[in-house]
Amino acid sequence: MTKAVIAIDRNSVVAPINRRIFGSFVEHLGRCVYDGIYEPTHATADEDGFRGDVVELVKELGTSTIRYPGGNFVSGFRWEDSVGPRENRPVRRDLAWHAIETNQVGMDEFSRWLKLTDSELMLAVNLGTRGIEAALDLLEYTNHPSGTTLSDQRIKNGTEEPHNVRIWCLGNEMDGPWQTGYMSADDYGKIAARTAQAMKAADKDLELVVCGSSGSSMPTFGDWERTVLEHTYEHVDYISCHAYYQERDGDLDSYLASSLDMQYFIETVVATADHVGNKLRSDKKIKLSFDEWNIWYLDEHRESDEVNDEWHEAPRQLEDVYSVADAVVLGNLLITLLKNHDRVASASLAQLVNVIAPIMTEPGGAAWRQTTFFPFSVTSRLARGEILNPRITVDSYHTAAHGDAPLVDAVATVDEDAAAVFLVNRSTTKSIEVSIDAAGLGATAITEAATLHDADAYAKNTLEDQERVGLKVLEGAVLNDGVLTVVLPPVSWSAVALAL
Repeated sequence: MTKAVIAIDRNSVVAPINRRIFGSFVEHLGRCVYDGIYEPTHATADEDGFRGDVVELVKELGTSTIRYPGGNFVSGFRWEDSVGPRENRPVRRDLAWHAIETNQVGMDEFSRWLKLTDSELMLAVNLGTRGIEAALDLLEYTNHPSGTTLSDQRIKNGTEEPHNVRIWCLGNEMDGPWQTGYMSADDYGKIAARTAQAMKAADKDLELVVCGSSGSSMPTFGDWERTVLEHTYEHVDYISCHAYYQERDGDLDSYLASSLDMQYFIETVVATADHVGNKLRSDKKIKLSFDEWNIWYLDEHRESDEVNDEWHEAPRQLEDVYSVADAVVLGNLLITLLKNHDRVASASLAQLVNVIAPIMTEPGGAAWRQTTFFPFSVTSRLARGEILNPRITVDSYHTAAHGDAPLVDAVATVDEDAAAVFLVNRSTTKSIEVSIDAAGLGATAITEAATLHDADAYAKNTLEDQERVGLKVLEGAVLNDGVLTVVLPPVSWSAVALAL
């Protein structure tokens, strides 16, 4: 059997865990909002029309910050449409996803939904078709206590206390030709800097996210970040990163090593940001907001007829059904985000319900967990305290897309009385015995050992078979004199929790 050795050093701290690393994303796209979180006629719906069964799954998933309302949607969004009496709200065309937007879910309703799920709002402003004035108006409506026109309008609309939104996105993917009102890096950097300066004049403690590249494959990647940050560096706190992955051409070996590409993305953006900071002689360090990341079979979407000449309310779009292999890759991407948490301070799994999502629903019917639900929910629940970057000794294998990749990847977390180790086995054929030296943590017992694995790496949970795939007990996990031994099945994600 192939073997691996992992050493966990209590002093190899990456960063204390900020719960914002377990964020997600709700966009007015497809059935994410309508028929997803909101379905007034559903048996579990509350007085606002929100599905109670979805709320319970979101709480189990363990999300923290929720980015809203887009995404591409925000670049044509008029926030005023989404407040006030529902019967008076205008119906608009959404050019981003070629759909009809009814605005039945808006700012105040969504904020109430966030309270149901114990989540924080991460709000995006429209810098595509709008700009500084609209952003300041939205800030006044959401955050000012009372005594101004827009804050009093919020109170009149039924929300007496301010929403107190602390983290804001300055537009979305403004480098992309698909984006309504997309711009050059120079033009975007200028409007983002002016908007940021104005917003912080209203509230100096806001945390602002400037748009980075919409993907590392963009031809302007790197240069976009440099130019934008040269304009905005002293006004913003984060730069965004977006990355999606999928298996291509049946190359499972490369797909399982996708996190190597995410690591390259992070290192490149960090180097670029630090270069600009040094050039400006600033002591400040820009953090990364990986506010869109997931598995997305975008190639198949582009070839489909999901977007056509017809205009519909909440059409079925981007409803990928995920396999075990997809879930293993997602778990590995989350490991990578944790290993870079000293600079990746916030992240949003895109998206939350129905649209490339861990949670699926059927109108009038059930809500269920996709395979990708499990590694995210368990990591969010078990990861506490500080993140430790382990030393891993294991063989590598060759991939066509990413070169050589280690067969095993892992990260650990430790708190006062508990620790956890999260691992992936990228081998498509071999189980791997892993010996983990955790003596320095003071581990006394295994409290949980779970794995996501199936003899069929492409097994999925579907409407017809909603529990085909789930977590299993990681058999054979043993802790002896501070050494944890586990056997990882091929194409698997696993987690082991330890009492200290």
